[in-house]
Amino acid sequence: MASKKADGGKEQATGGFTLGDVTKLVDSLEGSDVRTLVWTRGGEKVVIRRGPAPVSVLAPAAPAPVALAAPVAAPVPAAAPAVPAAKAPEKAPEKPGHLVTSPFVGTFYRAPSPDSPPFVDVGSIVKKGQVLCIVEAMKLMNEIEAEVEGKIVEILVLNATPVEFGEKLFRIESV
Repeated sequence: MASKKADGGKEQATGGFTLGDVTKLVDSLEGSDVRTLVWTRGGEKVVIRRGPAPVSVLAPAAPAPVALAAPVAAPVPAAAPAVPAAKAPEKAPEKPGHLVTSPFVGTFYRAPSPDSPPFVDVGSIVKKGQVLCIVEAMKLMNEIEAEVEGKIVEILVLNATPVEFGEKLFRIESV
């Protein structure tokens, strides 16, 4: 008995997926950010995964137990000694001075316009309330002011680069 074919020779599935259906799903995912797609139809399930398999990360304080399966006739090997947790890299000692941080996410600008000189440079003496830079957020130019008086000893961000909330922008030392 021959199977019925429809639409250009593709076999029709009763309630399930055809090769054409799966191909259309894969094609529709091209160029998208979707990494995993699960679709169920007529008791059949299609799972499409793109990219590397997700990696699970375990916290060092709670290692996962490992089950060892041994053949019945073979002796069970002794458990390996526990590996000490890797030390976190030591933080460099904090440099003296006051850190000015970004109050929000945006783009850092050292000058009011591309043709203007920067508000401050390394070595500049600043007063409390003096404008240090601009952080553009949502098309608004927000002036960031010095919270303390002192000397700019470090500028920690490049001009016209994105900054995150709390990112360090300047280091000011008392004079």
